Amino acid sequence: MTATATPSTTVANLRDLGGTPLAGGRTVRHGLVLRSGQLDRLDVDTDPAVAALGLRTVIDFRTAAERAAHPDRIPADVRLLISDVLADKLNAGQIPAATQLKDLLSDPAVAEEHLGGGKVQALFADTYRSFVNTASAQAGYRLLLTELADPEAGPLLFHCTAGKDRTGWGATVVLALLGADEDTLMAEYLSVNPAVKQAFARMIEGFTMAGGNPDIALGLIGVFPVYLEAALEEVRTRYGSMEKYVREGLGVSDETVDALRARLTA
Repeated sequence: MTATATPSTTVANLRDLGGTPLAGGRTVRHGLVLRSGQLDRLDVDTDPAVAALGLRTVIDFRTAAERAAHPDRIPADVRLLISDVLADKLNAGQIPAATQLKDLLSDPAVAEEHLGGGKVQALFADTYRSFVNTASAQAGYRLLLTELADPEAGPLLFHCTAGKDRTGWGATVVLALLGADEDTLMAEYLSVNPAVKQAFARMIEGFTMAGGNPDIALGLIGVFPVYLEAALEEVRTRYGSMEKYVREGLGVSDETVDALRARLTA
């Protein structure tokens, strides 16, 4: 069993991590930690599923360009916190494929040049390693854990653009800290594939009809075990364990971790 997909008409790939099984027969509490794609179409007035969540805090992991192109629509009573996970990669002159899905899928020739021959998998693996080893990513995931530990944060939703990569790693870190085993972590990570493919179905179809390589499209749109494994291996190599990554890499205190566990587990 993994997190629960929440039927929403205005938010893509919306999932409640509540109900995810943890060690010792425990589970994640429902309604406190949610993940999704971008919120540029969010509308609590016409979307009862979203209105019922009672969101109090939103964390946006996207780049400035992504936010400018598709700004979140946030109700006035919801706090919006921004932390650009990929800022360090962008400042280093690297533009991760995760931030260019629509551009790359609009031109099969460009996609083939930059992503053909297995390059898409290598690029995503590199991006996932950066989730662990760059300061901007560490700041983003530190913010996520610190906010989730705070009772005042209320129901919290974190997201990027498609809700699969930056958001997927955030969910992995949270669930690992709470006591989910490796099979559960991978199952939750992969479970977004149907929703993501549905959200981008029209774009994938246009790309392939224009002569684009369907393997490239799927490599961009989907998530694969090798992507998550790249980040997990980076954690093992640099820190030895997820606990040490959280405490030493993210700088999250034992007290915060204890508070997070007490608040989010049932």
